[in-house]
Amino acid sequence: MEATVIRWQLISPEPEAAASFYQRLFGWAVTQDNHLGYREVKSSGVHGIDGGIWPAPAGQPGFVQLFVEVPNLNACLASAVRLGAKVIVPPTVLPDGDAMAILLDPTGVSLGVCTLAPRPA
Repeated sequence: MEATVIRWQLISPEPEAAASFYQRLFGWAVTQDNHLGYREVKSSGVHGIDGGIWPAPAGQPGFVQLFVEVPNLNACLASAVRLGAKVIVPPTVLPDGDAMAILLDPTGVSLGVCTLAPRPA
């Protein structure tokens, strides 16, 4: 199965402060121009991977999560569960048409998997 890390997500108890810090430190562009109010982050490098910043659940610490694009979300989830992972956010279609789910790997680390909707050329 082809699987590529395409995005990262920073989960922060203070998402606005985190966005401001990374914007000032690295010059990254941060916008919230989307249906979810998600802070989208565009890296400034040619080889960079873009990401986003999302609020952490109340009382929870911050962490970084990778998103891996897979060709078949349901097949990937079935394989992950067979290998000992737990699905903590079931497959969800986002407003832009992308589908995603969140897993906990067998060691307790969270991981996002997604299938992207076709984009106009």
